[in-house]
Amino acid sequence: MPAQGWKQLLSGASRFQGEGHFPIAAYSEFVPPPRLGPKPYGGVGINPMLDGDPFGWGVSEYEEAVELQPGLNTLAHCVVGALARLGQGQPAHGISKGKLIDNPYWPPALAAAAGKLAHERYVVLLPLALSRTQDDKGRVRWTLFGGSEQGPARGFWRSFFTAPGREAGDGEPAFFRDLLATVYGAKEGDLRATGFRVLPSAAEDDDPLPRWTRPLVLGPRESLRGVKYLLTFRPFAKLPVAVRRAYLAGELHLLPFPGSLVFWGAPPYRRLQRSLPFATQIPLLHTFPRHEDPHGIRVPQSGWLHEPRAGKPAPDDRHGPVRNTYKRSHRWERVHRNEDELKCLEHEDKLAHVLFSTSGQDLGLYGKPMARNSQVWTRDWRLLLDGPNAGPDELERAADALAAGGLFGYRFLFPAMRVGRHEVYWHRPLAAYLDPAAGRGALLSSAPLGYLTAYDADKPDLQKPIELWPRLLQRDGYAEALTLFDLARHYDQRPHQTARNIRKLLDSRNMLDEPLRPSFARRMLAVPKHETIEAWLDALPAKSSDPEQARALAEKLRGTLDASKAASKSVPSLTYKHTANRSFEAAYWETITHLAHGDYLTKNNADCVRDAATEKESPHHRRDLDALGDYLIAYYESQIAEQGMAGRALAGSLPFAWRTEFPFPWMGGWLKNQQGEAEERDIVVVIPGRDRGRAVVMADHYDTAFMVDRYDPKYGGDGARLAAAGADDNHSATAALMLGAPIFLEMSRTGKLACDVWLVHLTGEEFPADCLGARALCQRLVERTLKLRLPDGKGHDLSKARVQGVYVLDMVAHNNDRDRDVFQIAPGVGVESLRLAYQAHLAAEAWNAGAKAWNKRKSRAGRPRGKRSADGATMPETAPHPALHGEVRLPFDPRSTLYNTDGQIFSDAGVPVVLFMENYDINRQGYHDMHDTMENIDLDYGAAVAAIAIESVARAATDPAP
Repeated sequence: MPAQGWKQLLSGASRFQGEGHFPIAAYSEFVPPPRLGPKPYGGVGINPMLDGDPFGWGVSEYEEAVELQPGLNTLAHCVVGALARLGQGQPAHGISKGKLIDNPYWPPALAAAAGKLAHERYVVLLPLALSRTQDDKGRVRWTLFGGSEQGPARGFWRSFFTAPGREAGDGEPAFFRDLLATVYGAKEGDLRATGFRVLPSAAEDDDPLPRWTRPLVLGPRESLRGVKYLLTFRPFAKLPVAVRRAYLAGELHLLPFPGSLVFWGAPPYRRLQRSLPFATQIPLLHTFPRHEDPHGIRVPQSGWLHEPRAGKPAPDDRHGPVRNTYKRSHRWERVHRNEDELKCLEHEDKLAHVLFSTSGQDLGLYGKPMARNSQVWTRDWRLLLDGPNAGPDELERAADALAAGGLFGYRFLFPAMRVGRHEVYWHRPLAAYLDPAAGRGALLSSAPLGYLTAYDADKPDLQKPIELWPRLLQRDGYAEALTLFDLARHYDQRPHQTARNIRKLLDSRNMLDEPLRPSFARRMLAVPKHETIEAWLDALPAKSSDPEQARALAEKLRGTLDASKAASKSVPSLTYKHTANRSFEAAYWETITHLAHGDYLTKNNADCVRDAATEKESPHHRRDLDALGDYLIAYYESQIAEQGMAGRALAGSLPFAWRTEFPFPWMGGWLKNQQGEAEERDIVVVIPGRDRGRAVVMADHYDTAFMVDRYDPKYGGDGARLAAAGADDNHSATAALMLGAPIFLEMSRTGKLACDVWLVHLTGEEFPADCLGARALCQRLVERTLKLRLPDGKGHDLSKARVQGVYVLDMVAHNNDRDRDVFQIAPGVGVESLRLAYQAHLAAEAWNAGAKAWNKRKSRAGRPRGKRSADGATMPETAPHPALHGEVRLPFDPRSTLYNTDGQIFSDAGVPVVLFMENYDINRQGYHDMHDTMENIDLDYGAAVAAIAIESVARAATDPAP
């Protein structure tokens, strides 16, 4: 018997290895699919596979409660309202005339009855095509793709199975009794006696219905006497004459409302399906407005685009809705992650420009064309662009077609979640009706859950999908967290904060498979700094809707903690003898000063930008990023020589081309790269350990951002793209790597490193390169093609070494004025990343324990806490070492900013990663502006975070192999 279910789904999951098999695009040009289960580099990310269940797809309590149920409720309001207007003979949003012409689900007889169907309750059983997608903030979200490409019936009927050939339950599902009672006031009882019957379609004859339907099936010659409710997915035009007459006369209720199936009968989209396999999803998608709020189901924008030109027809009632503008969001948008981004954005851009324009004026500082996350077709429904599968030639042709003007259909498409080489969709029925009391759509309880299909992403065959079935999880502790604290919002700063805190403890305990160190657990919680974990647990009953249940839950949570005495002891440090002193602080200050205010001024990969404003104000017309890279290599060569490690430790570069889907000739750096006059490169230092087959990476980025206040007129700018000095972003991190080098070299020389340490200065994190160096490194790690280029031009193969963890440092020396002495330890997805975060936490605990003793020394005792330099030039005076709160912000924590850094690229690829970052405030002065100078550096704080990061790397590199 051929493999089925998960066994088939996972076949070929490791095909990413090998050159060219795993291209990583910039998020700004193409938001990729989230990869669930096995990751390209190994390990496991979000994992819906359930032990011992070869056909089950786990859906967590949080997905169901926070995203899916609120989202389904919103969708029900929209679609039932539109269908009610259709049934009442009124214009219906998203249901244009073009969808209804020659539509077998809306034949002339039914259309003529619109407005006369007084008995209609507008019950819908719409199978939605849902999948998880990734947004530009790295969040993995349940997203609506539209109607099920499997048709209007299959998703509903497959709900009553749990595996191929295995039916759920033994008798009639309660759902139908609930439906009849809720919508029609029918008394509960045997379905047949209630007047409920089923009329299969031809397709359902080929795909047998569950056994419980057999006594309910309406025979071809059977009378309608006693039949009140008929469940059928047949097109109205193909129903028996007696059924049509009875319905139009108000003597028979058809379930679902026959007009609700029009989305699968629109001839234009059937035609489009020949070139776009999933085109039948689109008509239903048009019914809904764009929705990006994280609390609900994501709905990408779709509709029609009109570019007026002479001789080109204007939109008519066959096409719609017309949506010509788009609110462009990106990872740098200054909005709160927990708010609805669309409401926070200030303006909408012209859609054609959002899709295709490459001009600097249209893109501003942070925009790039979004066409690769879109599909576009012509007014006569011919495919023009399938963005996720398009290359530069297809993009150029589509851009030319839009420039010529006319009417075009489109949808933004963020690719569906993937397991291995398969993309996966959930066909979940939206069961709802028109509530006459509320006057809007309402969900029906106990609705069936549908099933999942998986297709080969390269060659989807809709006729032969791999099938799986959803399992709504009800795990001990998780469900209680959501029900007990749903009413606790007035206690929390953010929605679901208490429930999310509980999830952090439960998830981490399960992932690590061992009790949690109490201090580690405490650092995961989003609670006031002064509050202990015991106080938080004690307060749970008072916040809950059921204090007794909450007390029991609090005891379960206490059970996740390690109560042993060893769990409260501080661990000895490996490196603080080198870093907890004034000489380290002085070197840290001086190193940042040299990097930020020395010879290197034009440090963005796009430098120098070739526009009038920039050329007028630029200090010179060369890119100093290249000279900075040379300086770093020379520095490490000198350190290697001083430590007597020449020939053993290596310093070199990882060169690569800057590839983009669109041309950007106004970027001087990009243009020289394309012309072969320049190259991009990561700077890599290899410090050997005893096991050369493993490596721990300490990384930063050495490029700097363009200054928004020199560019944006809102901040007094004149359009010049000038690189920031970058004292905090990100020379504060570059200095940490540079000062860590002699420490790791000494540990290597004395045999203390269990594995290699790689110091990696990544290039192109800032826009417009957009994590360029991290993408190049990750691609070579996955493909196993990593080769270091040494200064003498020779190569050194690193492809056989396995990176067991990456610590990315990005902005580590600004102490947030509103919430001081906090930095974030933000792990990527997966247990390996969580273990790295644990090492970082232990390093922070050791620092705080040591600081108490160090601050008693004569040089620091009685000194006031540190202050920033008054003039940005004078090094601040010696101050006490600060005790820092290293907050562990898991990937689903809204305060984690992993998404806004190179760390997201490593996490996507499956490389274990932790981000070290200050308590990030994107709105502060000194971020991406002319004030990113020494005036905003907190020396005592930054030196402490740098020291903790060095200690974390040392701890990870002295651990035995995982």
